[in-house]
Parts: sequence; structure tokens; C-alpha cells
Amino acid sequence: TQFHHLPGSGGKPLILDASSDIAGVPIDISAHDLVYAGAQKNLGPSGVTVVILSPWALSKVGDDIPTMLDYSVHASKGSLFNTPNTFGIFVLDRVFNWLEENGGLQASIARNQVKSELLYNELDRTDFWAPHADKDSRSVMNVTWRLADEALEPVFLAEAEEAGLGGLKGHRSVGGIRASMYNGCPIESVEALVDFMREFESRNS
Repeated sequence: TQFHHLPGSGGKPLILDASSDIAGVPIDISAHDLVYAGAQKNLGPSGVTVVILSPWALSKVGDDIPTMLDYSVHASKGSLFNTPNTFGIFVLDRVFNWLEENGGLQASIARNQVKSELLYNELDRTDFWAPHADKDSRSVMNVTWRLADEALEPVFLAEAEEAGLGGLKGHRSVGGIRASMYNGCPIESVEALVDFMREFESRNS
């Protein structure tokens, strides 16, 4: 599930966890007071976090917050308050360069839209599949669904793994199937998944 329009905050601070979406879907940074994104999904390895703060957010640090967790300290030190994760930052730089060399943010957004539409079109083609999210709330990055016959799900996952399509088991809290299609996922991977889904359906309908 994904917000495609900003929720009304009633004048309250608007804070966004953009870990799944950063550099992959449109985000109005100026509309938020704090944007947080773990790099490990779209930008680089785990251990690096991108934080974008408004002046308001920087001014709202309590006296009881440890220095290490005080964003105003990190901002005043140019993100060098402690020894940084140099390898992670290096990879982050390489990813940003790759994004720029491949058309920038708008091209990245367009590629992700094509990938998600390809998979959602297959899920909507037949009632063999049962997508989770309402159509107006579907995530571009993480597509989740069940099989109409849930008894077939372990078979689907096992055969997908054998076909080289791993990591499709749904979150432990909801089960089912989940395909994560972050920036580094090429469209060829989604095409391979769709081809496998059609073949699996033809054998199990």
C-alpha cells in the first residue's frame, strides 16, 4: 500500500519514511518536515541513512536526547560528528552517479512505473491471482498478492525459487507473495516473473 497523495496533517509536522521510495517515485520534499530513508533498498548498502530536515525539525530537539541521536549535532558537523560509514557513502555516490548517467530521477521514476504496470497488468488479467492493495493505493516498489487458491502458494514459491526467482515470500505478518522492484531491479527480472506466472497458471488452472 502506498499514498499517492499527501495526507492532510492539519498543520502538524509531516514526517516521511521514504526507504522504499526514495529516488524511485515522485516525492515533494518541500511538503515534509523530515524525510528519512534507509539506503539499503534503493540507494546503497545497509548502514547508511539519508535524512532531510526542515529548519523547523532542526529546531525541535529536546534536551533529553543523547548527542548521538541529535540531528542538529550531525547537521552542524556536516554529517561527520562520528566516524562515517565510508564504504557505504562511497557506494551511495556510485549509485547517485549511475542514476544521473541513466536519465536522472525522472527516468528512474518512469522505469519503475513501467515495471509495476507490467506486473499489475498480469495480476489483473485473471482471477487466478488476488492482489492485496486497492488499485488507488498500490505500491510501485512492493507488489503483494495471494493466489486465489492459497494452497498453491507454497508450490508457487518453491517452483519460482527453482526457476531463479527468489525472495518472493510475503511478509510474515500477511503471508502471500511479495515482489520488491527497487531501482536496482531491471525490467528483465519483472518480465521473467510474469512469464513464470503465466506458465504456472496454465499448469494449475
